[in-house]
Amino acid sequence: MEKKAMACQVDGALEIIVGKWKSIILLLLFEHKVLRFNELKRAIPGITQKMLTTQLRELEEEEIVHREVYPQVPPKVEYSITEYGKAIEPVLDAMHDWSILHLEHKKTSK
Repeated sequence: MEKKAMACQVDGALEIIVGKWKSIILLLLFEHKVLRFNELKRAIPGITQKMLTTQLRELEEEEIVHREVYPQVPPKVEYSITEYGKAIEPVLDAMHDWSILHLEHKKTSK
């Protein structure tokens, strides 16, 4: 399929998934299927509660992540990948594989 440079939609996709923590959040959710907020926070050293909340809200707004709130005390909130969001898994896998290849290339080219 021929892609025209001026009509390229890569920037649009990157705007959605780029963020210091978004790829880690997504990969954790792909791996574990469902995680509670505190499980995500514990799994990502260095992320603040505010940043995790912001990144999750942005992914939820794009309908990539689903937030399920259970009416109980204390409140229980779980996050998972939506059916729509599952389409991004091969993209993240490809980016991960390319990143490994690129790091190896940089090592051997010096």
